[in-house]
Amino acid sequence: MSQDPKCHDFQRGAKKALDDERLQMLLGRTLENGFQKKRLQGMSRLPEYEQLRDQARDLKDHVLDHLDMYLARFEAEVTKAGGQVHWARDAAEARDIILDICLQADAKTVSKGKSMIAEEIGLNDHLIANAIVPVETDLGEYIIQLRDEPPSHIIAPAFHISKEQVAETFKDSHTHLDPDRDLSEPTTLLNEARGELREKFLRADVGITGANILVAETGTAMIVTNEGNGDLTQDLPPVHIALTSIEKVVPTLEDATLILRLLARTATGQEQSVYNTFFTGAKRPTDIDGPDEYHVVLLDNGRSELLGSEFRDILRCIRCGACINHCPVYGVTSGHAYGWVYPGPMGSVLTPHFVGIEEAHLLPGASTFCGRCEEVCPVRIPLPQLLRNWRVRAFEKGLLGGAQRLGLGVWAALARRPWAYRLTMNFTIAALGVLARRKGSFKRLLGAGGWTKTRDLPAPQGGTFQSRYRKGER
Repeated sequence: MSQDPKCHDFQRGAKKALDDERLQMLLGRTLENGFQKKRLQGMSRLPEYEQLRDQARDLKDHVLDHLDMYLARFEAEVTKAGGQVHWARDAAEARDIILDICLQADAKTVSKGKSMIAEEIGLNDHLIANAIVPVETDLGEYIIQLRDEPPSHIIAPAFHISKEQVAETFKDSHTHLDPDRDLSEPTTLLNEARGELREKFLRADVGITGANILVAETGTAMIVTNEGNGDLTQDLPPVHIALTSIEKVVPTLEDATLILRLLARTATGQEQSVYNTFFTGAKRPTDIDGPDEYHVVLLDNGRSELLGSEFRDILRCIRCGACINHCPVYGVTSGHAYGWVYPGPMGSVLTPHFVGIEEAHLLPGASTFCGRCEEVCPVRIPLPQLLRNWRVRAFEKGLLGGAQRLGLGVWAALARRPWAYRLTMNFTIAALGVLARRKGSFKRLLGAGGWTKTRDLPAPQGGTFQSRYRKGER
């Protein structure tokens, strides 16, 4: 199910997530004790990690400087290998290109590997509307397809769902199986999904995958998976479509290995994903398997505009999800609160561009500016600065609420008058200290209800930073 690009009430989505006790438990367990810890372990086994980040940043910047040249080389090599490249200016054109390929193949069913670009263009709904059944084959995507939900994370689409909920979903969907079967163990759930999907792999008329990397020198596309579903999707059907976006290209296979050394470690802490699949062209006479037809759909959808803007750096993103996994705002709201395909800091930069700042003006504000996203980004994207750029645009367009504009106006007036700023801060800190003298924190405080609803607000301790600094405190 594709999310509605007009639904960007982040405040409402965040409130719903904060009120969901089960979701809050899953978020804490999966992010801090899962993704974050595993990333640190993966980094510790790679002494040259910081050097690789610099190299990857420089590589992506070089590609963006010469993107037209590398894309032209990629197309030429794909054609030489028996494939065909299709250029899509926007989501509608990409959908129509894919539909046309499917209709020419007389496709009734399509197996799909995990693809955020497919989510971006709303591909499943378009296929269904034209009597073609898309089947998600990634386990997480399969689960949320059965539940008619969008993904809540770019690498773990169903991580917001407990195994008990998965068991309920399977029993509701797989009605031809014993209704009293025991689905309490994860391995049992996995085996049931494998059994259901095996036949669908074999019957699919077209296979659609994404592509993590495109290699200009060979016309090769590649995907990374941990389940092998991508291999079955691109190998078994007679037609394979690789759907991806224009910024995924790199010059050489060696450059691709640089990205691979960072991608899995930063995403899941693995040294490599279980499957790193490279595919080049259609099946040759000497090949024992592979598609008879091979198509690559390259989506622009506004990326060329990003290339010439102050948001250009976001095109370095390799979709590892590290910024999402470490964002304190995402850590309590989950992905659905963001209202569209891409959540977290990277989504808060991309979504206003794709759907318009008027629709998504709250997302750049969904950040504490703590800087963790930039700190963990494997290609050193300055995400806080990009979010500031969007905040400026939202302010200039008058999109902020009256309370926000009033607050910013008061702060600006004080910031321009240091004496007034110091007087106001000293008075505020002293007053809060007196009010919380006995307990040291506030369970309720006028104007701070959003904070005190879920946690106490600590009272200030000591003087302001500036006063303590002048006294020589360090």
